[in-house]
Order: sequence, then structure tokens, then C-alpha cells
Amino acid sequence: MSERADNRIDYIELPGAAMPAMQAFYTKVCHWTFQQWGDDYASFNDGRLDGGISTDGQGRTKAPLVVLYNSYLESTRERVVAAGGTILREIFAFPGGRRFHFADPAGNELAVWSDK
Repeated sequence: MSERADNRIDYIELPGAAMPAMQAFYTKVCHWTFQQWGDDYASFNDGRLDGGISTDGQGRTKAPLVVLYNSYLESTRERVVAAGGTILREIFAFPGGRRFHFADPAGNELAVWSDK
């Protein structure tokens, strides 16, 4: 695995309602490979970029979610707020790391994650 770079797009999450149908679609169309993480989440790799599919009704976004990486999650959260962003989901843990969600001034939802 290559070294992750701060402040770069690192992951994309797609919302959905039917996990098997979405996995079948992207496997047939794009040849993505998947790893299941419970009933509501699967990660994928397109050969270059990692991403995920979320069918969790509570944690699922309405649109594809761009996820940035940053080693310093708390200070990144502070910079988001200082720059006029709105925190939508406070920092939370998940298998493999921690992240938070925010809205930029135009209302786009993004997330920042860290494995630290």
C-alpha cells in the first residue's frame, strides 16, 4: 500500500438501498472487486481508487460522498469550521479509523478520515 497523502481525495462512498443489486451492477459494468463489512456496507476497489457502498439508512448520504484523508483529524475539523464549513457528523470511529462529515459553503457534503 502506498503512503496516504493529506488533503487528497482518498475514497468515494455511494449510497444505495439494495446491496446485492449494486454489487452485481458494478461488478458487471466496471469489474470492481468488493469486500463485505456487515449487511450495510461493502468496500470496493476499481484498480486505482477505493470506495464503498452504504445501505445503512441512518448513516447513508443522499449523494455520492467524497472522502478526503488527513493524518490530523481534529485540526482538520477545526480548519473546516474556521473556514465556514458546517459539521454534519462529529468525529466517530469505524473499522479502520475515524472520520467526520461536513458541508462546504455551497452545501456539498464531504468527509475526512484518518487511520490515526
